[in-house]
Amino acid sequence: MYISRIEIENFRCFGEGDQKFVLPLSPGLTALLGENDSGKTAVIDALRFVFGTRDQEYYRVQDSDFHWPAGSAERQKEIRVCCRLDGLSVKERGAFAEFLTYVDDEGTPDVALYVHWTAKDKSGARSGRRMVFSEVRTGRNGDGPALDVEARELLRSTYLRPLRDAERALSAGRGSRLSEILRSSKEVRDVGEDYDRAVNPTPNIADLSVLGIGDYSSALVGDHEGIRQARNTLNEAYLKPLSFAGDDLQGQISVGKQGDREVRLRQLLERLELELRSEAAPELPANRGLGSNNLLFMACELLLLGSEGIGLPLLLIEEPEAHLHPQRQLRLMQFLTDHSRGSGANLVNEIQIILTTHSPNLASAIPLDSLILINGGKAFTLASGHTQLSPDDYRFLERFLDVTKANLFFARGVMIVEGDAENILLPTLACLIGNDLSAHGVSIVNVGGTGLRRFARIFQRHDAVVDGQIKIPVACLADMDVMPDCAPVIVGKTEPFPAKNERRWRMKSDFADGELDAHRENIRAKASGQFVETFVSNEWTLEYDLAFHGLAAEVWTAAKLAKADESINDPAKATTNVFRVARAAKSSFAQKQADCGSPEELASHVYSLFTNDSKLSKSIAAQYLSEILEWNVARGKYDAAGLSALMPPYVIAAIRHVTGEEQEDPAPNDEDAIASAGQPAGVGGD
Repeated sequence: MYISRIEIENFRCFGEGDQKFVLPLSPGLTALLGENDSGKTAVIDALRFVFGTRDQEYYRVQDSDFHWPAGSAERQKEIRVCCRLDGLSVKERGAFAEFLTYVDDEGTPDVALYVHWTAKDKSGARSGRRMVFSEVRTGRNGDGPALDVEARELLRSTYLRPLRDAERALSAGRGSRLSEILRSSKEVRDVGEDYDRAVNPTPNIADLSVLGIGDYSSALVGDHEGIRQARNTLNEAYLKPLSFAGDDLQGQISVGKQGDREVRLRQLLERLELELRSEAAPELPANRGLGSNNLLFMACELLLLGSEGIGLPLLLIEEPEAHLHPQRQLRLMQFLTDHSRGSGANLVNEIQIILTTHSPNLASAIPLDSLILINGGKAFTLASGHTQLSPDDYRFLERFLDVTKANLFFARGVMIVEGDAENILLPTLACLIGNDLSAHGVSIVNVGGTGLRRFARIFQRHDAVVDGQIKIPVACLADMDVMPDCAPVIVGKTEPFPAKNERRWRMKSDFADGELDAHRENIRAKASGQFVETFVSNEWTLEYDLAFHGLAAEVWTAAKLAKADESINDPAKATTNVFRVARAAKSSFAQKQADCGSPEELASHVYSLFTNDSKLSKSIAAQYLSEILEWNVARGKYDAAGLSALMPPYVIAAIRHVTGEEQEDPAPNDEDAIASAGQPAGVGGD
């Protein structure tokens, strides 16, 4: 049995009607991703209200749980949560027989269990008392019979809160979590015989139950000579003189209080504790930290959850990465994935696990099919058929969506670039023109020249009309890869040139009238639509465009500094310094500028510094260029507006797109609106 669908209305950040939260689920592992305050915890808490938890903790509905619509003068008065459960086994169908609903999905008849939880605020203004009433009913529309106590017990979930006190939960004490887990285990509760002194005063310990061992131990302690003498002295010397005739007071020393079997078993188990020990020295405490104890706690909860054959095997975990280093996080995720599939040791059935996380480590280790992105009060499953990703895209992303790229799931805006130079340079450019990417929650994802459009399609819905759109602006920066006619000789291409269809590179004269614009549009259209937009370089590549539009001197100097980087920074080889190289670069650039007859020729010579020297690193040059631009702005050479005028328009448009400037909500299937969203007039022209 598993939850296949959740609907939440008027609960915290979720409204009603078209603002209702709908979350389809599959068996196994599901991870809820999103930035802070997106509603991940609200989903977990809604499930806790519906099903309750095995720790028997009581949850009280607060005023803040009722949704407060924007522009409204008061909160809503009724919270509604509906969960549909499918995949019931024969035993589960029998246990919930009177609560089941006949369903016929896509012509396949079956039964499902609908569980509706409602909370109504009946607080009266006259009395001033706060009154909230809740009930749990069944049926497709919530008009079926109310769930009885026994049925609700079978539906209780296991919940691991984000700030877990694992050491306390597994320590001995009244009502300890460890005692509850062990008492629910069939092996602890039912295996073996109880101890009966009258029948067999000296039993074989291997034949006894856990309670039998406890009772036998209590009898042995009571028979100990020291205990017996203490008991006799207490009774004869102290209690007897205090007794009335015919009513003797008698003391009895035992390990636990006398009572029925369940009471004695609970008392025995509450004396147990669980702690980690080293395999090399099991007799000594291991002195483990919070992370290791948290793993022990999770394993203990799974011991209970995975061994039951009936009921809802649901595990809710908030921030499982708490106190764990990255490698341990990956190990944990593999462990949870295996157990969700029923492949762990001693499992009777599969476990449904719903977790929330802010960890790119975990997000990168979970298959895309199991990820749910929560944005704008709505849930967007990334499973196949719901995105524009092809089956080949899913296989590609399984290999290449690593921890350095998985931060895109938690961003308010995403820039997808194809190289280290863009990754280093764009944050500086954005900050210097007044659009700090970090201040807008924007992540830059460097895909290294492969899969740019595959990553973009994560954010594009297969049916945006039905599912809605993921309102996270995504900008893909792509090179035009068409050089000016003067460039081939300058950048070292072979002369005479081969025919157009025999070479991999292209120049502008290869295109007839209108073909260059069509080429640019073809690149843009490959990954544009909804809130995703591809911004194609106006001329050729990023470095060339920076030089062409006004930063030729700065790019030239940065390239010269990158070439001399080892001589500048390696103490063993240092033969010069930054200032000497910069002065020489300034002089050589002035001469080159005087020799060039057009902006295209000058920009080509600047770009040739990168193409004609395989040892010159673009990423190191980007670092130097960032420092040069910061220095120029700091000393007043140009301000934000002045620098913007020297930057390629496509870069400015991409930055504005992801930071929300001039951002519109395009119609789901309006390609013209999609094409122009966030891109000022003139961007993309020659």
